[in-house]
Amino acid sequence: MPDEIPGASTGPPPAPSAAAPLVPSGPTINIADEFGTAKRNLPPAKIVLIAIAGVLVVVAIASFLKRATPQGGGSLDNVVAIEIPGQADTMVALTFTLKNSGEKILYVRSIEGKLKTPSGEFSGDAASAIDFDRYFQAFPALKAGAQPALPPETKLQPGEQVTRTAIVAFPVPLDAFNQRKALSVVIQPYDQQVPIVLTK
Repeated sequence: MPDEIPGASTGPPPAPSAAAPLVPSGPTINIADEFGTAKRNLPPAKIVLIAIAGVLVVVAIASFLKRATPQGGGSLDNVVAIEIPGQADTMVALTFTLKNSGEKILYVRSIEGKLKTPSGEFSGDAASAIDFDRYFQAFPALKAGAQPALPPETKLQPGEQVTRTAIVAFPVPLDAFNQRKALSVVIQPYDQQVPIVLTK
């Protein structure tokens, strides 16, 4: 055996005194103030609101500068209206000038007429070019100042200008048509969100 130190007691260790505090057996971290809260992780609300307002101003300016605009323009040149006998409808020949003011080819998807009267707003699709001769035979007054039709799928090169006619029927009598507030030809191109509206 190794050398023993004389006078060392080999008895049991002394019992702890009753006055010593008890140490808890769990974690000793004080979690009363959490560091994962918005108060600790986010900047003050005033700074956040200023930053959000700045972003909104930039988005509004960009949206205004990049807003969709019609690819073309023109004018509604001539309007000839007749009442369809035996019906309370009016047939209208709308002669218009259309110019492609954009930088790419304008493809016509559809044409319609819009009528705004004191009693409401009405719209109608343009008649097919095939039906023009039949309408002109039945109602010769429509032919005054008429031009060829502008059929769907027509393409206009940049800078090109055409004068065409659309024939539209509206479900209003001729008297109501003559008291109209506005009359428009609406040309909807392919690949464009904003139609070309020619109003008189």
